[in-house]
Amino acid sequence: MANYITERDLYDVYPNIDEYDSKSVIYGWVQDSGSRYKAENSGLVTALFADGAKLGSAQANQSAVDANGEWFYDSSLDVVYYYNSATNPQNILMEAGEDNNTFKTRMISNATAYFNSKIDMTLPKELFVNPDGSYDYFIKRTVALLTASFMIKAYEPDSDIALALTEEAEDNISDLNQGIVKLGFQTSGDMSKGVVIKKSVSGALNIVDTRGDYSGTYDRIKVITGTAGAIGTAKYSVFTKDANGLKTNEVISSELVNGDYQTLAGGLQIRFAGSADNSAAVQNDEWEIEVAGKSEHTDNASIRTVKLTRNSKSRHSIFRD
Repeated sequence: MANYITERDLYDVYPNIDEYDSKSVIYGWVQDSGSRYKAENSGLVTALFADGAKLGSAQANQSAVDANGEWFYDSSLDVVYYYNSATNPQNILMEAGEDNNTFKTRMISNATAYFNSKIDMTLPKELFVNPDGSYDYFIKRTVALLTASFMIKAYEPDSDIALALTEEAEDNISDLNQGIVKLGFQTSGDMSKGVVIKKSVSGALNIVDTRGDYSGTYDRIKVITGTAGAIGTAKYSVFTKDANGLKTNEVISSELVNGDYQTLAGGLQIRFAGSADNSAAVQNDEWEIEVAGKSEHTDNASIRTVKLTRNSKSRHSIFRD
Protein backbone atom coordinates (compact mmCIF):
# COMPACT_ATOMS: atom_id res chain seq x y z
CA MET A 1 0.00 0.00 0.00
CA ALA A 2 1.54 3.29 -1.12
CA ASN A 3 1.63 6.14 1.39
CA TYR A 4 -0.16 9.32 0.35
CA ILE A 5 2.29 11.75 1.94
CA THR A 6 5.96 12.44 2.53
CA GLU A 7 7.65 14.00 5.54
CA ARG A 8 7.55 17.33 3.67
CA ASP A 9 3.74 17.14 3.53
CA LEU A 10 3.68 16.42 7.27
CA TYR A 11 5.80 19.48 8.04
CA ASP A 12 3.57 21.64 5.83
CA VAL A 13 0.57 20.77 7.99
CA TYR A 14 2.33 20.84 11.38
CA PRO A 15 5.84 22.40 11.28
CA ASN A 16 6.57 21.61 14.95
CA ILE A 17 6.01 17.87 14.60
CA ASP A 18 9.60 17.05 15.60
CA GLU A 19 8.71 18.11 19.13
CA TYR A 20 6.82 14.84 19.38
CA ASP A 21 8.49 11.45 19.10
CA SER A 22 8.10 8.06 20.69
CA LYS A 23 11.08 8.33 23.06
CA SER A 24 10.69 8.13 26.83
CA VAL A 25 13.37 8.85 29.42
CA ILE A 26 14.67 5.91 31.45
CA TYR A 27 15.47 6.72 35.08
CA GLY A 28 16.74 4.78 38.08
CA TRP A 29 20.01 3.37 36.76
CA VAL A 30 21.99 1.34 39.30
CA GLN A 31 25.17 -0.69 39.00
CA ASP A 32 24.58 -4.29 38.00
CA SER A 33 28.14 -5.59 37.70
CA GLY A 34 31.27 -3.53 37.10
CA SER A 35 30.51 -1.02 34.34
CA ARG A 36 27.22 -2.66 33.48
CA TYR A 37 24.16 -0.82 34.73
CA LYS A 38 20.48 -1.68 34.87
CA ALA A 39 17.18 0.16 35.10
CA GLU A 40 14.13 -1.74 36.34
CA ASN A 41 10.52 -1.14 35.25
CA SER A 42 11.76 0.58 32.12
CA GLY A 43 8.89 -0.50 29.89
CA LEU A 44 9.41 -2.03 26.47
CA VAL A 45 12.77 -1.04 24.95
CA THR A 46 13.19 -1.78 21.25
CA ALA A 47 15.89 0.86 20.75
CA LEU A 48 18.11 2.66 23.25
CA PHE A 49 19.45 6.21 22.93
CA ALA A 50 22.27 7.88 24.90
CA ASP A 51 22.22 11.69 24.75
CA GLY A 52 20.15 11.47 21.56
CA ALA A 53 22.46 9.01 19.79
CA LYS A 54 20.92 5.69 18.84
CA LEU A 55 22.92 2.76 20.16
CA GLY A 56 23.40 -0.44 18.19
CA SER A 57 21.20 -3.52 18.20
CA ALA A 58 20.45 -5.25 21.48
CA GLN A 59 22.74 -8.02 22.67
CA ALA A 60 21.50 -11.58 23.00
CA ASN A 61 21.38 -11.58 26.81
CA GLN A 62 22.48 -9.80 29.97
CA SER A 63 25.92 -11.44 30.09
CA ALA A 64 26.72 -10.28 26.54
CA VAL A 65 26.52 -6.63 27.63
CA ASP A 66 30.25 -6.24 28.29
CA ALA A 67 31.48 -3.37 26.06
CA ASN A 68 30.78 0.35 25.91
CA GLY A 69 27.47 1.18 24.26
CA GLU A 70 26.07 -2.36 24.40
CA TRP A 71 22.63 -3.01 25.89
CA PHE A 72 19.96 -5.64 26.39
CA TYR A 73 16.30 -5.56 27.42
CA ASP A 74 14.93 -8.47 29.46
CA SER A 75 11.20 -8.48 28.72
CA SER A 76 10.44 -11.13 31.36
CA LEU A 77 11.86 -8.93 34.14
CA ASP A 78 11.20 -5.54 32.48
CA VAL A 79 14.83 -4.54 32.98
CA VAL A 80 17.21 -2.84 30.56
CA TYR A 81 20.99 -3.28 30.86
CA TYR A 82 23.60 -0.83 29.55
CA TYR A 83 27.40 -0.84 29.60
CA ASN A 84 29.49 2.31 30.02
CA SER A 85 32.98 2.26 31.58
CA ALA A 86 33.38 6.06 31.40
CA THR A 87 30.12 7.58 32.65
CA ASN A 88 27.34 6.55 34.97
CA PRO A 89 24.09 6.56 32.88
CA GLN A 90 22.50 8.60 35.66
CA ASN A 91 24.51 11.47 34.17
CA ILE A 92 23.37 10.77 30.59
CA LEU A 93 20.02 11.32 28.94
CA MET A 94 18.98 7.70 28.41
CA GLU A 95 15.86 7.16 26.31
CA ALA A 96 13.91 4.23 24.93
CA GLY A 97 12.00 4.48 21.68
CA GLU A 98 12.28 4.56 17.93
CA ASP A 99 14.48 6.62 15.68
CA ASN A 100 12.39 9.71 14.81
CA ASN A 101 12.45 9.08 11.05
CA THR A 102 11.41 5.46 11.59
CA PHE A 103 8.63 6.62 13.90
CA LYS A 104 7.34 9.18 11.37
CA THR A 105 7.41 6.61 8.56
CA ARG A 106 5.40 4.16 10.67
CA MET A 107 2.85 6.81 11.64
CA ILE A 108 2.48 7.88 8.00
CA SER A 109 1.75 4.26 7.06
CA ASN A 110 -0.74 3.94 9.92
CA ALA A 111 -2.49 7.16 8.91
CA THR A 112 -2.70 6.01 5.29
CA ALA A 113 -4.25 2.71 6.36
CA TYR A 114 -6.70 4.50 8.67
CA PHE A 115 -7.71 6.92 5.91
CA ASN A 116 -8.27 4.08 3.44
CA SER A 117 -10.44 2.26 5.96
CA LYS A 118 -12.64 5.32 6.55
CA ILE A 119 -13.38 6.50 3.02
CA ASP A 120 -16.29 5.17 1.00
CA MET A 121 -15.49 1.92 -0.79
CA THR A 122 -16.91 3.28 -4.05
CA LEU A 123 -14.28 6.03 -4.31
CA PRO A 124 -11.62 4.95 -6.83
CA LYS A 125 -8.40 5.16 -4.80
CA GLU A 126 -6.27 4.61 -7.86
CA LEU A 127 -7.59 7.91 -9.23
CA PHE A 128 -6.51 10.01 -6.24
CA VAL A 129 -3.54 10.99 -8.41
CA ASN A 130 -3.43 14.32 -10.26
CA PRO A 131 -2.33 14.54 -13.90
CA ASP A 132 1.21 15.48 -12.76
CA GLY A 133 1.52 12.25 -10.76
CA SER A 134 1.09 13.80 -7.31
CA TYR A 135 -1.69 12.90 -4.91
CA ASP A 136 -4.57 15.35 -4.62
CA TYR A 137 -3.83 18.01 -2.00
CA PHE A 138 -7.07 17.33 -0.13
CA ILE A 139 -5.99 13.70 0.30
CA LYS A 140 -2.46 14.66 1.35
CA ARG A 141 -3.65 17.24 3.87
CA THR A 142 -6.11 14.83 5.46
CA VAL A 143 -3.54 12.05 5.85
CA ALA A 144 -0.96 14.53 7.15
CA LEU A 145 -3.45 15.74 9.77
CA LEU A 146 -4.02 12.15 10.87
CA THR A 147 -0.28 11.45 10.99
CA ALA A 148 0.42 14.51 13.12
CA SER A 149 -2.43 13.58 15.43
CA PHE A 150 -1.16 10.02 15.84
CA MET A 151 2.38 11.23 16.62
CA ILE A 152 1.21 13.78 19.18
CA LYS A 153 -1.11 11.29 20.87
CA ALA A 154 1.78 8.83 21.24
CA TYR A 155 3.60 11.53 23.20
CA GLU A 156 0.61 13.21 24.91
CA PRO A 157 -2.60 11.14 24.70
CA ASP A 158 -4.91 13.92 25.94
CA SER A 159 -3.45 16.68 23.76
CA ASP A 160 -5.93 19.35 22.63
CA ILE A 161 -3.76 19.90 19.55
CA ALA A 162 -4.13 16.26 18.55
CA LEU A 163 -7.88 16.49 19.08
CA ALA A 164 -8.15 19.54 16.81
CA LEU A 165 -6.09 17.86 14.09
CA THR A 166 -8.24 14.73 14.30
CA GLU A 167 -11.47 16.72 14.09
CA GLU A 168 -10.35 18.48 10.90
CA ALA A 169 -9.26 15.18 9.36
CA GLU A 170 -12.55 13.48 10.24
CA ASP A 171 -14.51 16.43 8.79
CA ASN A 172 -12.48 16.10 5.58
CA ILE A 173 -13.23 12.38 5.39
CA SER A 174 -16.93 13.03 5.96
CA ASP A 175 -16.96 15.69 3.21
CA LEU A 176 -15.16 13.33 0.86
CA ASN A 177 -17.62 10.50 1.52
CA GLN A 178 -20.58 12.83 1.02
CA GLY A 179 -19.21 14.20 -2.25
CA ILE A 180 -18.99 17.75 -0.91
CA VAL A 181 -15.41 18.20 -2.12
CA LYS A 182 -14.05 17.74 -5.63
CA LEU A 183 -10.84 15.80 -6.21
CA GLY A 184 -8.57 16.32 -9.18
CA PHE A 185 -9.85 13.27 -11.09
CA GLN A 186 -13.50 14.29 -10.83
CA THR A 187 -15.42 16.31 -13.38
CA SER A 188 -17.62 19.13 -12.11
CA GLY A 189 -19.81 21.67 -13.79
CA ASP A 190 -16.95 24.17 -13.54
CA MET A 191 -14.80 22.12 -15.89
CA SER A 192 -16.55 23.44 -19.02
CA LYS A 193 -15.28 26.90 -18.02
CA GLY A 194 -11.68 25.70 -17.85
CA VAL A 195 -9.34 25.21 -14.91
CA VAL A 196 -6.17 27.24 -15.43
CA ILE A 197 -3.01 25.59 -14.10
CA LYS A 198 0.36 27.33 -14.06
CA LYS A 199 2.84 24.80 -15.39
CA SER A 200 5.97 26.93 -15.71
CA VAL A 201 5.43 30.67 -15.35
CA SER A 202 8.17 33.11 -14.38
CA GLY A 203 6.81 36.27 -16.02
CA ALA A 204 4.38 38.82 -14.53
CA LEU A 205 1.75 38.43 -17.25
CA ASN A 206 -0.80 35.70 -16.57
CA ILE A 207 -3.98 34.11 -17.84
CA VAL A 208 -6.45 35.66 -15.43
CA ASP A 209 -9.86 34.68 -16.80
CA THR A 210 -11.73 32.39 -19.17
CA ARG A 211 -15.02 32.91 -20.98
CA GLY A 212 -17.47 30.55 -22.66
CA ASP A 213 -18.17 26.82 -22.41
CA TYR A 214 -16.03 24.09 -23.91
CA SER A 215 -17.74 22.21 -26.75
CA GLY A 216 -15.53 19.12 -26.83
CA THR A 217 -15.26 16.18 -24.45
CA TYR A 218 -12.07 16.38 -22.35
CA ASP A 219 -8.72 18.03 -22.98
CA ARG A 220 -5.73 19.59 -21.29
CA ILE A 221 -5.01 22.56 -23.51
CA LYS A 222 -1.48 23.96 -23.55
CA VAL A 223 -0.86 27.71 -23.81
CA ILE A 224 2.74 28.87 -24.23
CA THR A 225 4.33 32.25 -24.92
CA GLY A 226 6.63 32.13 -27.92
CA THR A 227 7.50 35.82 -27.72
CA ALA A 228 8.26 37.60 -24.45
CA GLY A 229 6.98 41.06 -23.55
CA ALA A 230 4.03 43.06 -22.26
CA ILE A 231 0.54 43.29 -23.73
CA GLY A 232 0.89 44.32 -27.35
CA THR A 233 4.24 42.56 -27.71
CA ALA A 234 3.93 39.08 -26.21
CA LYS A 235 2.62 36.29 -28.41
CA TYR A 236 1.04 32.99 -27.43
CA SER A 237 0.35 29.64 -29.08
CA VAL A 238 -2.25 26.99 -28.22
CA PHE A 239 -1.99 23.21 -28.44
CA THR A 240 -4.89 20.76 -28.08
CA LYS A 241 -5.18 16.99 -28.21
CA ASP A 242 -5.21 14.91 -31.36
CA ALA A 243 -5.39 11.21 -32.15
CA ASN A 244 -1.84 10.72 -30.83
CA GLY A 245 -2.13 12.42 -27.45
CA LEU A 246 -2.63 15.60 -25.44
CA LYS A 247 -1.11 19.01 -26.23
CA THR A 248 0.22 17.92 -29.63
CA ASN A 249 -2.00 19.78 -32.12
CA GLU A 250 -1.11 23.46 -32.61
CA VAL A 251 -4.36 25.31 -33.25
CA ILE A 252 -3.15 28.89 -32.63
CA SER A 253 0.33 30.04 -33.57
CA SER A 254 2.01 33.25 -32.36
CA GLU A 255 -1.16 35.20 -31.58
CA LEU A 256 -0.47 38.73 -30.30
CA VAL A 257 -1.60 39.24 -26.69
CA ASN A 258 -3.96 42.25 -26.73
CA GLY A 259 -5.38 42.19 -23.18
CA ASP A 260 -8.94 41.41 -24.33
CA TYR A 261 -10.65 38.02 -24.46
CA GLN A 262 -8.90 35.98 -27.14
CA THR A 263 -9.48 32.58 -28.73
CA LEU A 264 -8.39 29.46 -26.89
CA ALA A 265 -10.15 26.39 -28.33
CA GLY A 266 -13.53 24.66 -28.39
CA GLY A 267 -15.51 27.85 -27.85
CA LEU A 268 -13.43 29.06 -24.90
CA GLN A 269 -11.60 32.36 -24.66
CA ILE A 270 -8.81 33.49 -22.34
CA ARG A 271 -7.63 36.88 -21.14
CA PHE A 272 -4.11 37.89 -20.12
CA ALA A 273 -3.37 40.59 -17.55
CA GLY A 274 -0.75 41.69 -15.05
CA SER A 275 -0.59 43.88 -11.99
CA ALA A 276 0.76 46.78 -14.07
CA ASP A 277 0.48 47.98 -17.67
CA ASN A 278 4.07 46.94 -18.34
CA SER A 279 3.77 43.47 -16.77
CA ALA A 280 5.57 41.16 -19.17
CA ALA A 281 5.51 37.49 -20.07
CA VAL A 282 8.72 35.51 -20.38
CA GLN A 283 9.36 33.31 -23.38
CA ASN A 284 8.13 29.75 -22.83
CA ASP A 285 5.84 30.66 -19.93
CA GLU A 286 3.37 27.79 -19.98
CA TRP A 287 -0.16 27.20 -18.73
CA GLU A 288 -2.53 24.26 -18.96
CA ILE A 289 -6.29 24.67 -19.15
CA GLU A 290 -8.08 21.49 -18.11
CA VAL A 291 -11.54 21.31 -19.67
CA ALA A 292 -14.50 18.98 -20.05
CA GLY A 293 -17.51 19.46 -22.31
CA LYS A 294 -20.56 21.17 -20.86
CA SER A 295 -22.68 18.11 -21.65
CA GLU A 296 -20.23 15.64 -20.12
CA HIS A 297 -21.14 13.57 -17.06
CA THR A 298 -20.58 15.44 -13.81
CA ASP A 299 -19.09 13.33 -11.00
CA ASN A 300 -20.20 15.70 -8.28
CA ALA A 301 -23.15 17.83 -9.26
CA SER A 302 -23.48 19.21 -5.74
CA ILE A 303 -20.15 21.02 -5.84
CA ARG A 304 -20.35 24.76 -5.34
CA THR A 305 -17.30 27.03 -5.37
CA VAL A 306 -18.09 30.04 -3.25
CA LYS A 307 -15.24 32.45 -3.87
CA LEU A 308 -14.43 31.76 -7.49
CA THR A 309 -17.75 30.93 -9.17
CA ARG A 310 -19.76 33.83 -10.58
CA ASN A 311 -23.36 33.73 -11.73
CA SER A 312 -24.32 32.30 -15.12
CA LYS A 313 -24.27 35.72 -16.78
CA SER A 314 -20.68 36.40 -15.80
CA ARG A 315 -17.35 34.89 -16.71
CA HIS A 316 -15.64 32.33 -14.56
CA SER A 317 -12.18 30.97 -13.97
CA ILE A 318 -10.43 28.80 -11.44
CA PHE A 319 -6.69 28.95 -10.82
CA ARG A 320 -4.59 26.17 -9.36
CA ASP A 321 -0.82 26.42 -8.96
